[in-house]
Formats: sequence, structure tokens, C-alpha cells
Amino acid sequence: MPAFKIDLSTAVVFVAVAPAPKLKNLKTGELAIDAATDKPLYTVGLIVSDEGDGNLLTVSVPEPGLPTEGIAVGTQVAVTGLKARDWENEINGKMKHGIAFRAVAVTPLAPVKG
Repeated sequence: MPAFKIDLSTAVVFVAVAPAPKLKNLKTGELAIDAATDKPLYTVGLIVSDEGDGNLLTVSVPEPGLPTEGIAVGTQVAVTGLKARDWENEINGKMKHGIAFRAVAVTPLAPVKG
């Protein structure tokens, strides 16, 4: 399925939920691995505010794209390579669908000095 680029050039983005390892299997605790880098994937909740509208997105990011420090709740961040892709799966005998968000990197912005 195709992925679509999301333009954040006019948006302000903040961390709403701190990064956590993404699980491939909730029952076993198996971690999701990025096929391209063979590194673990993380999810981070981001508030994207643009043109008077705000949305909470849960974004998957491969391990090299997240710094080990500076990504706390409330931190303003830059998001590199954000894409959206629709998905559909059978879960517990029912068809489910949604939109998955993925970024190459999420990096903290320097605090604004005033």
C-alpha cells in the first residue's frame, strides 16, 4: 500500500506521550523491529498543531531516529520524514482498519529564549 508524505512545514509539534518500545505481539512482549535498519521500533505520541487545529498522532520511529535524551512530554520537536499509510488486518475474527504514522526521526528543538 502506498504511503503519503505529511507536510509539517507550518505545524508546531510537541511530545504528548513519551517514547516507548513498540510491541509486535502484546501477549509475548515481542518487540517490533524495523526491516530497513534491523533496529527496534518505538512509538511516540505527538500533538501536531496547524492552522488552528490540533491532532494527537501515535508515530512509529526506528531506534536511530530517537535521541536517548530530550524527548520528554511537552518538548517541542522536529519530525523528519513523516508518512501516513492505511492498514487493514483481521484481529480476533473481525476486520480492523486504520492509519499508521511513521517518521524517520523525531528530534528535540532548542528552547526558545525570550
